[in-house]
This record gives sequence, structure tokens and C-alpha cells, in this order.
Amino acid sequence: MSEQDLLWEVRDGIGWITFNRPAARNAMTFAMYDRLIEICEQAGTDRGIRALVLNGAGEKAFASGTDISQFRAFETEADALAYEARIDRVLEALERCPRPTIAAISGACTGGGAGIASACDLRIAARGARFGFPVARTLGNCLSMANYARLAALLGPALVTEIVFTARLVEADEAKAIGLVSELLDDKPALLARAEALAKLVAGHAPLTLAATKEALRRLRPRVPAGQDKDLILMCYMSRDFREGMEAFLAKRPPVWQGE
Repeated sequence: MSEQDLLWEVRDGIGWITFNRPAARNAMTFAMYDRLIEICEQAGTDRGIRALVLNGAGEKAFASGTDISQFRAFETEADALAYEARIDRVLEALERCPRPTIAAISGACTGGGAGIASACDLRIAARGARFGFPVARTLGNCLSMANYARLAALLGPALVTEIVFTARLVEADEAKAIGLVSELLDDKPALLARAEALAKLVAGHAPLTLAATKEALRRLRPRVPAGQDKDLILMCYMSRDFREGMEAFLAKRPPVWQGE
């Protein structure tokens, strides 16, 4: 990973995480995911950091998911299981970090990027934001059960099912109406200004109260036993359909699904 792919700086007690691959719609590499875990762990032990803001460079995306080219190296069951385990570690690192996390969403927030935003404590968005998991239309893969559980707790099982089955993206106004985001801002500059103000607001509150509330809500969500979703992950990632979805996406053509 280039050090410029994921930017990290602390200003006045606020940690700023910027996904910085605007030409690729801030698609995440495996190294970027791993770096995000490191930052969350670092911030959790640094009392000088009171809140984190996550955002994407440019106007087009918060983060558009995992860089699809990363999947070309997948050959074995271990590759598939390791990938979803990595995503689970990233999202759990965000949830376990005792500092408040704020996702400032502009443009596309899809796949792994939508997972990251969902794991943040607060989400605000610019009016052009779009949120979703269009895997049924693109790659033909699935999410881990821990990720489905997180989304179901946030949105409800019925809406998660509808979003995944239709592969549609939730527009900003709907995201506000369903409580996915708490505020809508007119544009990216207004979004970042509000994110900074919100971060400073929560940073000025009792840190133990915030940490206890965050952890209590995490504990309230049903736990998924490790390995319970192994068969589901392998069914999708080891399929011909997944390979077809990946190659079709990279070739910019519609996939031809076979259900095998």
C-alpha cells in the first residue's frame, strides 16, 4: 500500500482518516483495511485523541468497497474465509475503539465502504451520497453473518433483505428518513465542516460515558459464533458465478449468472 492511499492526521484532538484513492472511487485494498485496524487500535490508547472522522477524498465516493482486482488472487477456500475474517476485524476494530467515530459520507458508500460506515457511531452525509451492498448485481459474493447482524441491528432485517436482493443504492434523502444517517448537508465542504464541529462536540463530552455507551450497544447485538457462516462464504466465493462476476466487473460487461 502506498502511504498516500489512506491518510491519517490528528488536529486539535480529532483524528482524521481519509480514504485517498479518488481515481478508483476510494476502493479499498487489503493493506488499507489493515492500516485502518492499526489506526483504531492506536487511537484507542491515545488519550490525546478524542474522536475520529472517516471520509473519502474527492467528490465521487466515501469508499466504493474492495478493489475488485484484489480478488484475482483468490484460489482456495482459505482465501475466501481470510477475506471475510479481515473485513470482520476491521469493523470490529471500529466498534471496539473507545473513541467516537463519525463517517462523513459523500458520493458512493458501497460494499466494504458501506460496512465501514455502518460500524461507525455517527453518520452524516452530503446530499449526493448513495449507500448499499449491490453484490447480487456485481460480484455474486455475500457478507459475513457478523456483518449481516450489524446491518440488521441498524436497519432491520426486512430492509437489509430488500436492499441486497434488489441491489439498489439508498439515496441520501431515504438514508436520512430511515435513520441510516442523522444529518444531510448540501455539499462536501459543508459536510466536512459539520463533521469537524460534531467531532469537537462529542470530544468535549465525558469520554468514559461515550465509551461505555458504545460498548454497551455493541454487547447488546447478538453474537455470531465463529465459523457459523463458513458454508455460506464458500458457497459464494468458490463458485463459478463469483469468478464470472469479478471478470465481468473488470471487463465492464454484464455478468451471466449460472447459479453454480
